[in-house]
Amino acid sequence: MASAKDDAVTVDADGHEVRVSHPGKVVFPQPGLTKLDLVQYYLSVAEGALRGAGDRPMVLKRFVKGIDKEPFFQKRVPENHPEWVGTATLRYASGTSAEEAVIRDAAGLAWVVNLGCLDLNPHAVRAGNLDHPDELRIDLDPMPGVDWQQIVDVAFVVRDVLEDHGLVGWPKTSGSRGIHILVRIEPAWDFAAVRLAAQALAREVADRVPGLASAQWWKEERGESVFVDFNQNAKDRTVASAYSVRALPDARVSTPLGWDELRVRRPEEFTVPTVRRRFAEIGDPHAGIDAAAGSLDALLALADRLGPAERAPRGAGGGAGRRVSAMPLIEIARAATKDEALAGLDDWKARHPAVVAHLSPADVLVDGMRGSSSLWYRIRVNLQHVPEDERPPQEPLEVDYDPWAPGR
Repeated sequence: MASAKDDAVTVDADGHEVRVSHPGKVVFPQPGLTKLDLVQYYLSVAEGALRGAGDRPMVLKRFVKGIDKEPFFQKRVPENHPEWVGTATLRYASGTSAEEAVIRDAAGLAWVVNLGCLDLNPHAVRAGNLDHPDELRIDLDPMPGVDWQQIVDVAFVVRDVLEDHGLVGWPKTSGSRGIHILVRIEPAWDFAAVRLAAQALAREVADRVPGLASAQWWKEERGESVFVDFNQNAKDRTVASAYSVRALPDARVSTPLGWDELRVRRPEEFTVPTVRRRFAEIGDPHAGIDAAAGSLDALLALADRLGPAERAPRGAGGGAGRRVSAMPLIEIARAATKDEALAGLDDWKARHPAVVAHLSPADVLVDGMRGSSSLWYRIRVNLQHVPEDERPPQEPLEVDYDPWAPGR
C-alpha cells in the first residue's frame, strides 16, 4: 500500500509526540498489519518490551525495504534523534566504537518502529555500566531436522543446570525456531567471564543429554542436535528481546512464557494480534525477572572443574590461518540474500542427485554471516554421510558474492 508523503500521523506516548510516517504502509501483507499497527502493538506491550530492551544500547535493525528483503544494521544512533532518546558509546577490542541508541520509554519504542525496526536488538548491558553485563543469554538453536519437542526438552535441562548453580532462567520463544533463556545476573563480571560461564553451562547441558544438545561451536560437528549457543554473550552480540516482532509472514513475536507453558504452547501461536490480547489479559510472565539477579560464582567454578574447552583445529603456521575442519566440507554458495544462496544450492543438488540421497537435514549448513551493515549468506555441505569414493570435489561456487568488496 503506497503512502503519500504528507500522510504522517502523530501518536502520544509517555508525554511525547512521536511522528509516524506512512502509517498505512502494509508491513505484513498476510495478516494485513500496517506500520501504525506495529507502533500501536509496541505501545500496548511497552511495559514488557522495555523490561527486555529499556535502558540498554541497541543496534537498529531496519527493514526499510520490507520483510522479504534483507535488513541493514545501524549501530550509530541517527544524528537527528529526539532529545528523549538517550545514547551510549560502546567500545570494542578492535578499537572501534559506536554511539548507540538507548530507549527508556514507550515513545522510544514508537520512534524505533518508525525507523523501520521490527525486532529490538539490545546489548546485555545497561547504559550506566557498559562493561559489566546484567544478563546472561542462552539461545537454543536447533539444527535442521530437530523438532520443537527436542528444543523444549533441552530447555528444561538448561533450567535444571541453572537451578543447580543458584540461577533462575526465564524462557521465551525466539520468534523463529528456537528458545531463548534469559538469566539476570549481578553486574559484577566482564563480558569474558559471562561468556565463560555461559559456555560452562552449555557444556554441562551437552554432557547431561548427549545427542540431544551440543556445545560444539562448529556447526558441522553438531549433528541433529540443539546448539546451546553461549557465544551470544560476546560483547558485540545482540539478540531479539522480549516482545520483538520477527520478520516472518505471520508477524510472529518473541514471547515470554512461564515454564508451565513451555511444553503445551507452540511458537506459531504468538503473533502481533494474539500477543497483544495475551498481554492485556495476563500481563508479562517475566515481570519478576529484575528481582531475580544471581551470582555467576557457581558457574565459573564449574568452568574451572571442566577445564579449557577443546579448541578448534587450525591450519599450519603455528595456529595462524583459517580453521581446518575435521569434516569433509564443500562450499556451495556465497550470496547477498538467502534466496539467492538457496537457489544456488538447488542448482548444485540438481547436478548431484546421488550425493543428495545420502545427506541428512543437518548436513546442509546455511549460515547467516553479519557484514559491516548487513547480512550475507553462505551455504556449505557436509559430506560425512556420503561414501568417500562418491564425494564430489570442491567446485566453483554456484553464487560467488564478495562480502568484502568495497562499499559492502
